Amino acid sequence: MSIRVYNTLTNQKEAFEPFTPGKVGMYVCGPTVYKNSHIGHAVGPVIFDAIKRYLTFRGFEVTYVINITDVEDKIIAESLSRGRGPFDLAEEITENYLQAMERLDVREGIDEIPRVSTHMVEIIKLIERIIERGFAYEAEGDVYFDVAKDRDYGKLSNRIADEQSGQRELGSGPKRNSGDFALWKAAKPDEPEEVKFDSPWGKGRPGWHIECSAMSMRYLGESFDIHGGGMDLIFPHHENEIAQAECGTGKPFAKYWMHNGLTRFNTKKISKSDAEMAEALEKMMLNPLLEKYGGELLRFFILSTHYRRPIDFSDEELEAKKKGLATFHRLFERVERVSGQSPYEGAEAKMDRLASLAAASPPAKELVDGVSEDRDRYLQAMDDDFNTAAAAAALFDLSGRINRHIDTQKLETDRDEHQSSVALEATRQLLALGRLIGLFLRPPAATAGADTALLDEVMQVLIEVRAHSRKCKDFTTADLIRDRLGGLKLTLEDRPDGTFWRREG
Repeated sequence: MSIRVYNTLTNQKEAFEPFTPGKVGMYVCGPTVYKNSHIGHAVGPVIFDAIKRYLTFRGFEVTYVINITDVEDKIIAESLSRGRGPFDLAEEITENYLQAMERLDVREGIDEIPRVSTHMVEIIKLIERIIERGFAYEAEGDVYFDVAKDRDYGKLSNRIADEQSGQRELGSGPKRNSGDFALWKAAKPDEPEEVKFDSPWGKGRPGWHIECSAMSMRYLGESFDIHGGGMDLIFPHHENEIAQAECGTGKPFAKYWMHNGLTRFNTKKISKSDAEMAEALEKMMLNPLLEKYGGELLRFFILSTHYRRPIDFSDEELEAKKKGLATFHRLFERVERVSGQSPYEGAEAKMDRLASLAAASPPAKELVDGVSEDRDRYLQAMDDDFNTAAAAAALFDLSGRINRHIDTQKLETDRDEHQSSVALEATRQLLALGRLIGLFLRPPAATAGADTALLDEVMQVLIEVRAHSRKCKDFTTADLIRDRLGGLKLTLEDRPDGTFWRREG
């Protein structure tokens, strides 16, 4: 089955065929760095990182670009309100963002992170080309794109130029048409000198839209394959990107436009400029969430919803996803106990080792056939517009199969090396599939060093005290130990081969 992608430009799913066979250029709009990132800023990078990983698995060579907007009106306003330089503020916020990308296992997959401030040459050259081709004009130091000259304007959003409500500040000079947007904005006397860049039209800075066209073409060429971003960017930002890029080059810009759903709290879109969201945003700031929940859980939370659907944020949703992710972690620990080997080691997206074990017994064949079925469902889901939600469902089904195999074969009490090997290889297949979208890259982090050994010794004492209490029918004390440990996020599990503990979160 070939990969199919929903293209916002055509409003339908299409077979994925990049401009250059075997190679994919992918550009995703990054943050405007004037305030620290919230969970919404993680959605696009995680989704498109998963897409890059899967396309790489499918044999494509992918170049993934995310930009940083570090020259913009909001940064200037925020820096002035704090009494700081705009680039000083932008650098701090950028570092905060990149740290979050590192913890989400996204940073390593991004090939280029261009910043507006270091790409003025490319931006100015593109504006000059647009002017030369008759699609832009100068007005009192500003340069505007003339939407009336572009017959295709509105083809992405199906809106007309006069509907450009909600657009960021467009400039100060007179415009020919109400929908014309700024490619270059003349500097204002009260603005910091460091954001006044030299240009053929005088000192100033670029408009919001032109930066992405210039930077994406700098790294991916004038025509590239995937342009991604949130649905709130379809109009006017992406509409304007298409207009200025195609009018400047005379070539198609991006072939597939992919837009992820927005993150919501109580059905409202997250917005740093919405006063009513201020309290909610405190709970949604990205780095504190990463400290509390960890990168894998936030990634799992994002990928558990199909990328084109909105993501509803709440503590309850995160806790539910935490329990779901723990299902896999418990399985990995269980398989390591029964097999004596870590499933994290040697996990590969191949079926040959597992298939070779199928002929030995009917239970082994049943599990191997089930793994093959769930693997096919997983790959079909990813081939169908990168449906990570359906892919995750297939992983849960596979997890259930492996647990049932361990139960029916009584592997926790009756040692059977062959059946344990089947369970181990099946689990490695599950791990390999999860890694195709950036999950299960490493075991859950544990407290390091002497603290771990001491905690384990203390827990073993409590487990023995609880076991003694139950033997003496003192269930009140036994339950108290379990409940108090649960309050500390230390969970006890009673299994056929004994009682074990784990740290949750």
